[in-house]
Amino acid sequence: MHVLMVKLSMSVMPPGLRRIVWSMSVTSLGCALSMNAGAASTAPQKRAVGVHGRPEAAAGSGSGTAQPVKTEEVTVSVRRRSEPLQKVPVATSVYTASQARRDNVHDLQGIFEFVPSANFRANASSKDRAIFIRGIGTISTSPGVEPSVSTVIDGVVLARPGMATTDIVGLSQVEVMRGPQGTLFGKNASAGAVNIVTDRPTADFHAYTEGSYFSGNEYRLTGGVSGTLVPSKLIANADFLVGGFDGNVTNIASNTMVNGYEHRGVRSKFLWTPDDRTQVTLGLDYMYQNDLVPSGVYSSTSQIAFPTNVATSNPTLAAALKAEGITPSRNNTEVSNNIQSRSVDHSGGASITLDREFAGGYKLTSISGYRRWQNVQDQDYDGLGSVPAGVTNVHDHGLLNFWQASEEARVASPRGHFFDYVAGFYYLHSLDQEVYSRDVLVGTPATPNPGYGVSHYGIANNNYAVFAEGNLNFTKRFRGILGLRLLRDDLAYNMARNSTATAANPVLGIRPSYASTGSTSQNGYVDRIGLQYDVLSDMQAYFTYSHGYKGPAYNTFFNMQATDAQVLRPEQNNTYEIGLKSQFWHRRITANFAAFIEDFSNFQANFLDNVNGGAVYRMINAGSVSSKGVEGDISAHVLRDLTLGGNLTYDYAVVDRFNCPAGAPASCNVNGEPLPFAPRWKFVLNADYTRALNDRFSVSVDSDYTWQSRTQFALTETPDTVQKAYGIWNMSTTLRDSKLRLQLSLVMRNAINTHYLSYISYGVLGGTADFLPRDYGRYGGFVLRKEF
Repeated sequence: MHVLMVKLSMSVMPPGLRRIVWSMSVTSLGCALSMNAGAASTAPQKRAVGVHGRPEAAAGSGSGTAQPVKTEEVTVSVRRRSEPLQKVPVATSVYTASQARRDNVHDLQGIFEFVPSANFRANASSKDRAIFIRGIGTISTSPGVEPSVSTVIDGVVLARPGMATTDIVGLSQVEVMRGPQGTLFGKNASAGAVNIVTDRPTADFHAYTEGSYFSGNEYRLTGGVSGTLVPSKLIANADFLVGGFDGNVTNIASNTMVNGYEHRGVRSKFLWTPDDRTQVTLGLDYMYQNDLVPSGVYSSTSQIAFPTNVATSNPTLAAALKAEGITPSRNNTEVSNNIQSRSVDHSGGASITLDREFAGGYKLTSISGYRRWQNVQDQDYDGLGSVPAGVTNVHDHGLLNFWQASEEARVASPRGHFFDYVAGFYYLHSLDQEVYSRDVLVGTPATPNPGYGVSHYGIANNNYAVFAEGNLNFTKRFRGILGLRLLRDDLAYNMARNSTATAANPVLGIRPSYASTGSTSQNGYVDRIGLQYDVLSDMQAYFTYSHGYKGPAYNTFFNMQATDAQVLRPEQNNTYEIGLKSQFWHRRITANFAAFIEDFSNFQANFLDNVNGGAVYRMINAGSVSSKGVEGDISAHVLRDLTLGGNLTYDYAVVDRFNCPAGAPASCNVNGEPLPFAPRWKFVLNADYTRALNDRFSVSVDSDYTWQSRTQFALTETPDTVQKAYGIWNMSTTLRDSKLRLQLSLVMRNAINTHYLSYISYGVLGGTADFLPRDYGRYGGFVLRKEF
C-alpha cells in the first residue's frame, strides 16, 4: 500500500521530487520483500523462446558434459488464455526481454527491426509515430482517428498509438499477432495486435540490477525486486529504469548533440491471493520521456515529382543551408536549428485484474484500467537556424492531455468439451484535449512580417463491445473456429482556430480562423471462422477467414477545415490466412508458415496538401488497398550448443484503387503502387552458440543479420522518399558466472556500418528531410547484469 499511496499522489509532485519518491518507494518495497524472503515458496518459471527461436540461456547452465537438447515451450495469451504458441491458429511472433537486452532495444521501434512482418514510422513527436503490420497501419496526428494496429499492455488497450511508443519497463515478452484480431482484442484491431506482457511478481525473493553503456554516451540503469510481502497472500514486484543518449546528430546552431533521449520510469505489481480460487493484481506504472529528435535532417534541396520524375530545386533553401554550413546529402548528420525540437511525455496508469476460478473449470477475468498521457512538443518547423531574406522561421508548440478508462470482463470455459470458448464485454471511454500553435516570421529581422495560428481541439469517444471466440471440437484432432465481436463507437469532436491568416494575407502553413463541432455513432462487427487440424502431435494446420473493422474518424488537427468536418467512413477488411505450425526431430526444429490475403476498403490514409507554401497532411478515405504474402519462422537446435534461426516475410502491399479528392492533381493516381512502410521482402537470420565452460562459467556468442528491400515512405509515391534496400549485422558475446549470478555482455550494433533511414519526408520549405535511427552507424558497448 505504500507504493500505491505514492503513485496516487505523484501527479501533484514536480518531476524531480517525483523521481526521488519513486526511488524511495522501490527501495522500501525491496526491504519488505527481503524480510519475507524466508517465507516465500518457490514456483517453477517457464522460459520463452523469442521470434528468433532461441532458448533463453540460464546463467551457468552446467558442465560441459553432453546432455540432450531441450526445447522450452513458448506460452502466449493470443486467445486471452495461456496456451502454447504452437497450438494457436494465429500467425504470431514473440520477442523476449532477453533478446531486447542482447539487441540493446527497449521500445517497439527497436523491437520491430527483428520482426519481419512489423514496421514502425519514426517522427520527431511521439504523437506522430505509427505501427504497421503486413504493410497496414494508420498515419495521423488526429485524436479522432484510431490505429489499425491495437496495442495492449497487460490486458489494457492503449487507445492512442503514441502511448505505445514509450520505453518498456519490466518487459517479459512482446507478442505480435498478424491480421485482424478484433474478435478477442479491442479496440478494433483490424490489421493486427501487439500484446506487451510485463513481469509478474514471484513468491520467492528475486532481485537484479543491470547497467549498460554504449558509444555516443548512451547509458541505461535498470533494477527490480520481487518476492513475498504476506506469506501465501500477497506478493509484489517493482522495476525501474534510468537511461539517456546524447544523440547522433549535431546541431550547429547550438553546438550540441541531438536525436537523443532522457528516460525515467517505474512499474510495480501487487498480486493478492485471498483464497485458492481468486487472484487480484494491481498494476502501477509511470514513464517520463524527453526525446530530442529534430524535425528532419536535410538531405536534399530539391523534390522529385511522381510520376514524371521532374526535379524542382529550391535555390533559396540551398543558399540558406550553405550559409549555415549544412551540406544536404543522404550521409548528412548535421542540422542548424534555432529552436530545440523535443517531445516530452508523461504517461502511466493503473489497472486491477481479477481472476476467479469457479466450479467446473470456468474462469472469470475482469480488467479495469486507467491510463493518462501528457505530451509537450516543440518543433523547428522550418529546420533552419536563422532567417535570411526570403526564408521563413516557424516555431510549432503543442500540448496534449489524454486519459482513458476501460473495463473488460470475460469468462473462459473449461477445455475438453465439444465447445470451449472465451466470451465477454468491453467498454472504453477516452477524452483528448489539445492546444497547438504555430508562429511564423517571414522576411528578415530588420523587416519582419509575423503571423500566427493557435488551435484548441479535442475528442470524446465511447466504445462498447460484446465478443466471443471458441472451438467446436469435432474430434480430438479436428476443430472449427468461430469468433464474433459486435461493437459501437460514439465519437464527438470540437475545434476552434484563431489565425492571422486571411485570403488577402496568407500565412505559410496556417489556414484562416475556423471553428466547428460534430458527432457520429456507428455500429460494426468483426468475425472469424476457420478450421484447425492436428496433422501430428507436433504439427497443426489451420485456415481462417476474418472480417476486420476500424471505426469512423474525424480529421481533427491544427489545420482542420470545413471538408474535414465530414466523418470518415469505417475502414473494413477481409482476410484469408492459411498456416502450418510444426516441430520435429524431437522438437529440435520448429517451422511455422503462413500465407495471407488481406483486402481493405475505405482505407483511412494521409493525403498531402499545400497550405500557402507549407506541407500539410489530412486524412481521407483513400479507397481500397490489399496485402498478400507469405511468412516463415524457423529455428533449429542443430547441435546441443548451437541454435540457428530465420524469419522471413514476403508482402505485396499495394494501392488497388485510390480515391483522389476534389482538386487533387493528376499525380494523385497511385493505383498499383506500394503502400508506405511496406518493404516487399524482410528477413532475419540468426545464430546462437552457448557453451558451458565448467560448472561455474558459460559463454554465449550471438549473431544476427536483418535485411529488407526498398521501402517507400510516402503515399504520394515520390521517388526521393524511398529508402533503398539495406542489411544490418549485429553481434554479441555473453560470459555468465553462475556462482556470483553475474553476466557480462559485449554488444555491437550495425557492425558493417550501414547507413539507413527510419523515415524520409518532404521539408516544409522544400527538399527532403531524413530521420536517423539509433543504429544509423556502427556502435558498441556492454551490459552488466547481477542477480540476487
